[in-house]
Order: sequence, then C-alpha cells, then structure tokens
Amino acid sequence: MCRFFGDKFMWFRNLQLYRLGQAFDQSPEALHDRLQAQAFHGCSRMELAASGWVPPLGRHSELLVHAADACLMICLRKGEKIMPASVVNQLLDDRVAKIEVTEAREVYRRERRRLKDEIIVDLLPRALTRYTDLFAYLDTRNGLIVVDTPTASKSEDLISQLRATLGSFKATPLEVNESATGAMTRWLNGAPLPAGFELGDTCELKHPDPAGGQVSIKGQELTAGEVRNHVNHGKYAVKLALSWKERLSFVLQDDLSIKRLKFEDVIREAEGDTGEDDYATRFDRDFSLMTLELAAFFPQLLESLGGEALPKAA
Repeated sequence: MCRFFGDKFMWFRNLQLYRLGQAFDQSPEALHDRLQAQAFHGCSRMELAASGWVPPLGRHSELLVHAADACLMICLRKGEKIMPASVVNQLLDDRVAKIEVTEAREVYRRERRRLKDEIIVDLLPRALTRYTDLFAYLDTRNGLIVVDTPTASKSEDLISQLRATLGSFKATPLEVNESATGAMTRWLNGAPLPAGFELGDTCELKHPDPAGGQVSIKGQELTAGEVRNHVNHGKYAVKLALSWKERLSFVLQDDLSIKRLKFEDVIREAEGDTGEDDYATRFDRDFSLMTLELAAFFPQLLESLGGEALPKAA
C-alpha cells in the first residue's frame, strides 16, 4: 500500500507489531548501504514479479532510510506483472481447440499445463506491471519494528526480505500475557477498561461453536445489553474499536494487530500548515509526530493486556 497522496505524508493506518530479538545498532547510513544491495530495479521482461527497497520519500530523496531520532523508516516495493486469468484461459482454450481439430486428438492435463506456461511466457514482455509499496519503521530505542499493512502475510514478506538483505534479522510478533480476545470480551461484559482507554462503537463477536454464529456490530453503544447478551451466550470478541486518551482511535484484532488507526485532531493540528516548502522537512516532522505518539501508546496497550510476554530466550 502506497503511503503517499501526491506529495503528502500518509500516517500509518494498519499496524503489525514485532519485537526485535536484539538491539539494532546500525546507523541510518550503514543500513542504507545494506539495503542498496537489494534496491528495487523493476521487473525484467521475463519476470512475473520482483521486489526491492526504495526511498521512503519517493522522488524527493535517493536515501533508502529516513531517520527521525531513533526511528528508521524503510519501504519495500513489489512489482507484479498483470496477467488476467481470464485472458490466459481464453488463449489456452483457443490453442487447445486448434490442436484437437487440426491433429484430431485430445489434449490432456500435462500438455495443457505446458501450453499454459508457454502462453504466460509469450505474454510476459507485453504485460503491464502493478507496483505496491509497503512501509515500516524500526524503533531502535524501544526495540520494535512496525509494519503498515492490514495482513500478517505482507508484513512477513517485508521481514523476510529484510532478513535476506541483512543476512540476519531477529524479529517476532509481539505477544502478551493475556490474550486480546480475553481482554476485549471482559471489557464488553462490563469490566472496567484500563485508564485512558474507552470503547468505540464497533465490535465483532464469534461463538466457539461454528453453529453458534458470528455477529458484527457497528455504530452502536457497546455497553448496551444486547451486546452483553451475546457475550453471556458464549460469544467472544475478535475485534473491538477503542480510543486512547482522545488522541488515537483504532480497532484491536484478536491477533494483536491494529486496524483503522486514526490520529485525532489534537495530534494532527501539530501537523498544520507551517508554510514550509521543503517536502523532506514536512515528511520528517509528520513522521516524528507519528512515531512519538505510537511510542507512548504501545506500552499502555501492552499493559492493558497483562503486559508483554517476552520470549523465554530473553
């Protein structure tokens, strides 16, 4: 997901959180040099897909790392050739039909697969390429890496690419002592929320028995008896909208990921219009505001879930 609209920095909206396995002590310059070895160069004529590192500031910088205090932003770009299955299948059907008519024989599965591969190879040089950017930042002071994506598989792609680039990079998904599901269900059932947190107006509840159903509630007061009835009948929370200190609003997932993150006006007002013409300066200011706010938020979120469960090796 590209985090730019025109020349405007886009604040992270979906977070996957990882704990660094060891202190990250590379300077921004050293990290840039390491990423340069796997910089993105586009898809060749015969490649279906390619990925590599690009400058977080886009066309405004050639640096592959943007540093703000102890936080280092990076960006992974993926290029994929657009090969519509309907087009490939139609060409395959046409080729199979021609063989069956001209050679008076049936085309079986193995030959169909070979013909399909040949069609894809023929189309590759002419196919359009779709590009997607995936942003993340390393908080070297607090030992975290934060990836801006709603899906865990995409964040794992970035972690894997970073590991391949650096040779070694230890990072594991954050874990807590109390499951997010257990805490969210308690809060919906009337347990007091930790200081600073308030319920939003959205949740999703699920019954452990598939026959028990699943319910999504939107735009409703979550302290209502109807919501609590669902909990009392055995359903548990898998998603819950929350706000924090009137500064952030978000949806907490049962896997500890954060979606629909919104920075409220009290923070965004600091972004303001300062009359600066330099894009890099504006980018740096907004990135600093975002990372400072999240650095204050994450410890309180983890504390609300019983504290972080550190790996035994630590």
